[in-house]
Amino acid sequence: MALTSVFTSLNLPVANVAQSKVFFTGLGFALNPQFPDNDTSAAVMLGDHLQAMLIDRTFFNTLTDKDTVDTSKYAQMTIALAFDSREQVDHIVNTAVSLGGKLHAEPEEHESMYHWGFVDLDGHLWAINCMDMKNTTQA
Repeated sequence: MALTSVFTSLNLPVANVAQSKVFFTGLGFALNPQFPDNDTSAAVMLGDHLQAMLIDRTFFNTLTDKDTVDTSKYAQMTIALAFDSREQVDHIVNTAVSLGGKLHAEPEEHESMYHWGFVDLDGHLWAINCMDMKNTTQA
């Protein structure tokens, strides 16, 4: 039996929870009212069963014995989200830049996928995609 979680949360260290909330709600994502929303954390809904917990860096550091990645030097992961259209991809990336984010590469076409990306206020990499599922092949 394959495992499937009922809910997924990505925990991201941020320098300023309030600024990060403005950034992500400005992109059109909603805050999850079922999770803490205070000076140390906020939950942003990225999908029906996916959220990003924006956790103050100082508090985040209490959750692990490992060093937090310096996103100005290192990429720990890329968070990839898929949307229905190129227009949505372009809108999200352009809005991210207007809210203080940075572009991550140029838009790319890959057969049935359109890809573009941004770097958020804290240096986390976001890959924003749309796929033409009618033109993809299943193995």
